[in-house]
This record gives sequence, C-alpha cells and structure tokens, in this order.
Amino acid sequence: MKTGRKRNAQKKRWVKLPTLVSMISITMVLLLLGSVVLFALTANELSKSVRESLTVTVVLQDDIAVTEAKAFNDSISALPFVKHSQYISSEQALEEQSKSMGLDPSEFLGSNPFSISLELAMKHQYNCSDSLNWIVPGLKSCEAVHDVIYQHELVDTLNRNLNRISAIFLVIALLLILVSMSLINNMVRISIHNHRFDIYTMKLVGADWSFIRKPFMARAALMGFFSAVLADVMLLGGVEWIISKDPSAISFLPMQNVAVMAVCVFLFGLVLTLLCTYVSVTRILGMRESDLY
Repeated sequence: MKTGRKRNAQKKRWVKLPTLVSMISITMVLLLLGSVVLFALTANELSKSVRESLTVTVVLQDDIAVTEAKAFNDSISALPFVKHSQYISSEQALEEQSKSMGLDPSEFLGSNPFSISLELAMKHQYNCSDSLNWIVPGLKSCEAVHDVIYQHELVDTLNRNLNRISAIFLVIALLLILVSMSLINNMVRISIHNHRFDIYTMKLVGADWSFIRKPFMARAALMGFFSAVLADVMLLGGVEWIISKDPSAISFLPMQNVAVMAVCVFLFGLVLTLLCTYVSVTRILGMRESDLY
C-alpha cells in the first residue's frame, strides 16, 4: 500500500512538472514583452523631453514696462501650445551674456543692449515646423513683441532624426512582440500535444468538445494569471530598483507608463495563453487517429 501511494505521489509530481516548466517559460517571455513595452514608453518620454528642450525666444519691445512684460508673460504661459514660459529681464540677459563672452557689452556700448525676453518651452507636439509656422507669425503680430527667434534647421533635423529612431524602435518592438507570441504559442502547443491521447479518448467516449476543453482552459487561465503576476512583480521590482539608484529616472518612468506596462503584460499573458490553449485543443479534437502519431 505504501509503495502504491509513493508511486501515485511521484506520478502527481511529474504531472505537475511540465505545467511548472511552462509557467516559468511563459513568465520569462512576459518579462521580455514587458521590457519591450517599458522601453518603448521610456523612449517616447525621452523624445518628448528632447523636443521640449528646444526653446522659442520672444524678444519684447525696448520701451515695454516691466509690469506690462510680466503680464504678457502670464498671458503667453496660458496658451495651449506653451509648456512653460521663463521671464528674462534685460539685466539678467546682460549678466548671462557677459559670463558667456567674458566681457561686459555695456562697457563699450555705453548702455545695456538687451531687451526683456521670454523663453518659451513648447509642448512636444507643437515643437515642429508645421506648428511653428503658424505659432511664430501669431506671436510676432503682438504689439509687445519685437522679434521671435527659434532654430528652424535644428528643429527640422531633430524631428527628422527622432522620427527615424521612433520608427526603428517600433519595428524592433513589433518583431519582439511577434517572437513573444510565437514562443508562448509553441509552449502551449507542446503542453497540449502531450495530452493528445487523453483528448482523443474523451472524444471517443462521446464527451462534448466544450467539456473536453474546460479543464485545459482552467489550467491555462491559472498558468497565464500566475505567470503574468510573477512577471509584473519582477518588472515593478526592477523599476523600483532603477528609481532607487537614480531618482531622476522617475521623470522618464512616470507611474502611468509603468501601469500601462503592467496591464499589457497581465492581459497579454492571460489572453494569449487562453487563446493558444483553445486553438491547440480544438486542433487536436479535429484530428483523426492516424494524425496523433
């Protein structure tokens, strides 16, 4: 009796081993997928940051009063295409220029040659030639504005290069996602293929197809759920570790992006595992006996 019980216990352990191996494999694939999603979102944040680092300088009229200039700055800051606006007084501009040149221009000019100006950081979606072509003339038409200065060629070059890099990252991300889908599908198919004779036997005794699928779908749901949760825990732990080492990284890893990554991994792991299981079981149910060997 004891020997029989021991054999049954060993058999149960060996039955559970393939499921455990499949779950670990799916977890590793989901880690890859989550890393790809997080990397793509981080690259997008970096692209936004680079675009917003390019500023538009609005030079105000020489005779404008300080109170009027500050009021104009407040009105400019409220525009939908402006991320933030920095007020630069003529004295501050003179001091900064003196530091960069190593001499004071007012000493040989006899007066401060700089006017009050505003440094506009544009929102990333507006920092392109198409948008600036209508924003700049609108700013120049204001009575308080003497001139608007921005680096036209640099904006064009930057946006062109960022678009190319984004396209390359998108292609790589799509390829890795397809690889992840293929790996999970193959692992599920192999797992189901090992039970093909059990499935065929149940079909021979008249079991309904939905009844045959039910235990496999339940196991797939558990595998997908635990694999996705484990992958999310490991990814979130990695993000937390990165932020603890470099707190500035949180600007490129906002919580909404981390949440999107976690949801994508969870849904991908659960839905794809269930879908692959359904397709694999249905394929075996449609086989003839000769196809099983």
